[in-house]
Amino acid sequence: MNDITVLGAGSWGTALAIVLADNGYNVKIWARRHDQIDEINQHHTNARYLPDISLPKNIKGTSSIEEAVQDVDTIVVVTPTKAIRDVLKQVKPFLKKPVLFIHGTKGIEPRTSKRVSEMIEEEIPENLREAVAVLSGPSHAEEVCHRQPTTVTVASYNKEAARKAQDMFINQNFRVYTNHDVIGVEIGGALKNIIALGAGISDGLNYGDNAKAALITRGLAEITRLGTKMGAHPLTFTGLAGMGDLIVTCTSVHSRNWRAGNLLGKGHDLKQTLDQMGMVVEGVRTTEAAYYLSESQDVEMPITKAIYELLFNDKPAKKAVDELMGRGKTNEIGDLSDILIQRMEEEDSPF
Repeated sequence: MNDITVLGAGSWGTALAIVLADNGYNVKIWARRHDQIDEINQHHTNARYLPDISLPKNIKGTSSIEEAVQDVDTIVVVTPTKAIRDVLKQVKPFLKKPVLFIHGTKGIEPRTSKRVSEMIEEEIPENLREAVAVLSGPSHAEEVCHRQPTTVTVASYNKEAARKAQDMFINQNFRVYTNHDVIGVEIGGALKNIIALGAGISDGLNYGDNAKAALITRGLAEITRLGTKMGAHPLTFTGLAGMGDLIVTCTSVHSRNWRAGNLLGKGHDLKQTLDQMGMVVEGVRTTEAAYYLSESQDVEMPITKAIYELLFNDKPAKKAVDELMGRGKTNEIGDLSDILIQRMEEEDSPF
C-alpha cells in the first residue's frame, strides 16, 4: 500500500495514524518538535498525548514537511485550527501531484469564520488536490488507541473521495459511514465543542444532570439553526457528527473541552484554565468564531452567546446561567420544524 501522511502528532492525529497502521498502511506522522519525533521513532510512544500506548512499527515520525509529503497520495490534516493555514503553506511547495486531503480538525477560523475544508481549498490550488474530505464523529483518541469500538462519518462533495477515505480507515474496531453534507459534518463537529465547554461549566457549578441534559438538547437546537442557515441538511445533526459527537464530548472526562469548562465552572479564569490544560482547547476559539458568525447570519444562539460573554467579557459563570434560565418564553420545536419542513419540500421528500 502507498504511504499516508498525518500532519499533527497530538492525541487525535496519533490515534488516526494507529488506525491506518492497523489497516496495513505505512504512516508518516509529522510534528514540529524534534524530541517528540525522536520518541516516536526510537521508543514507538507519544507519551505526552497518549500515555501507555505503544505505536505500531509502521508509523514513522518526521519533522520535515518535505519528507512528510513526499510520494504520498493522501494527507490527513489533524493540526489545531489556528495552525492549519501555516502548515498548508509549508506543504504546498512540495506537492508534485494532486493529493486527497482528509481532515480531522474540529474548529472554525475566528477571523474569517471559514470551515477547515474551506481553508484547505484556499491554501492548496485545485491542480494539487484530488478532493477534500472531513472525518468526524464521537471518537475519543484514548479509546480509539485501545481499539475500542468507534463509529465515525466521512464527508466529501466527491463521492469517490468519501468512499476512498472510508476504505482507508474502516476496520473491525473503527466503523466509517459516508456522507455528502460537508457543511453539516464540519459545523456539528466544531460547534459541539462550545456546548461541551458549557457542560463542563455546568458540572463545575454542581448543577446536576437535569441542567446538563437541557444544555445538550438546546445546544443541539442552536447548532442545527446555524448549520442549516449555512446550507447544511438538518438531519445531519441527528447523526454521528451532530448528536453523537455532542453526547460524547459533553459527558466524558476524556473531553478536553469538558475539562476546560469544568475548571471555568469551578472559578478559574480563562488564562488559568488554558495554562492548566496544556493542550489546545478548540472550543474557545470556536466560541468566538460562532458568536460572530451567528451575529452575521442573524441566528439566535443564546448558549453560545452566554459562553462567549463568560470567556471574553469575564461574565461570572453563575450569572451567565441565570440569564439563560431567565430568558423569555418560547416554543421548543418552532423554527426547527419549519427548517425541516422547508428542506423536505425543497427535496420533494415523501416523508
